[in-house]
Amino acid sequence: MQKITSCLWFDGQAEEAAKFYTSVFKNSKMGRTTHYDDAGAAASGQPKGTVMTVEFELNGQEFLGLNGGPIFKFTEAVSFVVNCENQEEVDYYWEKLSQGGKEVQCGWLQDKYGLSWQIVPTALQEMFNDPDPAKSQRVMKAMLKMVKLDIAGLKKAAEGR
Repeated sequence: MQKITSCLWFDGQAEEAAKFYTSVFKNSKMGRTTHYDDAGAAASGQPKGTVMTVEFELNGQEFLGLNGGPIFKFTEAVSFVVNCENQEEVDYYWEKLSQGGKEVQCGWLQDKYGLSWQIVPTALQEMFNDPDPAKSQRVMKAMLKMVKLDIAGLKKAAEGR
């Protein structure tokens, strides 16, 4: 078991979300599921027998989904970054995770559950760290105009084209 695990608060969709996420990310799997018993149902207001928690793993990272009710919602203050090696990966994760959700900007999206994701090519950080500040500024300006990040467009900006 890893030392720190992200707990995601859902309003009844924890199991559905875990199944969705494990279908999107390779090397992922579902884990244990717990259900509300009499005591838990009484304390939480959730129906007895419904899913309380679901454990799942995405690319080796452990998560816990909790059906805690409508009290808390996801915000952009917390997001998950998906580092992509190429445009094919950017396109894949963007298509899968934005389905039924909302495309934002600069590689950010919210999935159909309201969770925020950043779909980022690893080349972007390399361009931002270029010793020529003019290049990194051009890349930043180009990125700010994008919704889904386009590696070729970022490279053109870096080159001044």
